[in-house]
Amino acid sequence: MDSTLDCLSTWMPHQRWYAAKGRTPALRLVGSWDLLSPDPAARVRTLLVADEASTPAVLYQVPVVERSTATVADDAVGVIGSPESGITLIDGPTDAAYTAGLLGLVSSGGRAGSGDTVATGRPAASAPSTADDHASRVLSGEQSNTSIIYTSAAGGAPVISKVFRQLHPGLNPDIELQTALADVGSPFVPRAVGSLGGTWAGTDGPVEGSLAFAQEFLPGVEDAWRVALAAAEAGEDFTARARDLGVATATVHADLARLFPTTVSGDAERAAAAASWRVRLDTAIAEVPELAPFREPILAVYGRATEAAWPALQRIHGDYHLGQVILVPDHGWVLLDFEGEPLRPMSERTRPDLALRDVAGMLRSFDYVAGSLRLAQPDRPADDVGAWAADARRAFLDGYAHAGEDPARTQALLDALEIDKAVYEAIYEARNRPSWLPIPLGAVGRLVDGPTRS
Repeated sequence: MDSTLDCLSTWMPHQRWYAAKGRTPALRLVGSWDLLSPDPAARVRTLLVADEASTPAVLYQVPVVERSTATVADDAVGVIGSPESGITLIDGPTDAAYTAGLLGLVSSGGRAGSGDTVATGRPAASAPSTADDHASRVLSGEQSNTSIIYTSAAGGAPVISKVFRQLHPGLNPDIELQTALADVGSPFVPRAVGSLGGTWAGTDGPVEGSLAFAQEFLPGVEDAWRVALAAAEAGEDFTARARDLGVATATVHADLARLFPTTVSGDAERAAAAASWRVRLDTAIAEVPELAPFREPILAVYGRATEAAWPALQRIHGDYHLGQVILVPDHGWVLLDFEGEPLRPMSERTRPDLALRDVAGMLRSFDYVAGSLRLAQPDRPADDVGAWAADARRAFLDGYAHAGEDPARTQALLDALEIDKAVYEAIYEARNRPSWLPIPLGAVGRLVDGPTRS
């Protein structure tokens, strides 16, 4: 096993999902299990390895396929290395032996492994049939997970299975929320196929967590960011689609409030939220001096928000923006990726929160469409794209109010949440894309002068 870990230590830093970029991994095997391989020439294993080069240590899921080196082409995709003479390790999601075994376990149920390390497949009640043989490919461009797309030669429903690379204790909210919504027939999420849960040895005893989630794949669609950006660039009216998106968002929020417990927003919750806003603002001002003149007006908005009436806390999307929604022809908007912000601890991602946080995230996303066009087309009149974004924001809020609670009733709180999001964006842009910094700075200036709805 030491030779396998040595191979992984060389390979993992080059993967997008590896968190400790620039460091040499210090890997320890936590557990492993074998999947039933449809290919007798391949051994399919899933390794759980802790990287102790990070503090705290990060636990990774690394599926591998062992093949005879003589059978692996020189240009084969996903090659990890050779832990011993004559054996080559291949990244599981790129090899049909692993992808077939994974889909079978997730969609049909069953167990793999023994002792302290066990994987259990849990088919969803709303699952479409996956009995046909499937071809598979890895979805490119992901940062923190690996998704496998399955297509059936017999015309069955295509499936996408997300393999969680970084593992955490507890049920992943992407599985929990989407499955619950799909099981009650929500038209605004894909149908769930099933999930893979795991048990492994932890410091204080057995730990349970989520390993993979499979759902209906909707091909030939574009995410809302691309749809909105194309409309803004062409000067097309987007208000009808933005209003429909508001309706979809409010309906999903109402379903989540009905399916999961809600809690009252008490003094402690308000104080904690206000404290986090102030800390983030002070951090941002230290990094982005351009925010300093806005400090007192921002704090005034925060003060009005904490004095206003707050709605109940409930389960929410948690990382909501135009890139998390797709427009399906002859169907409408579909929401994806209820995993929450990947860098937040799982305990925070599953905690009831303000539904208005999702609303604020989408409003910021519309603003980013306009801001990105201003940067790409500096000669274009600013009022042109600004009016497009204002109309889209207004239509989204109108649609949300039509199907749910009117955000205008809690305007002060919505303004505070949008400003807090823009402050976070300012930190991000200053660190990663300084040329984009005017987008959140412009939003802060607008929001301290007037309400979100304008």
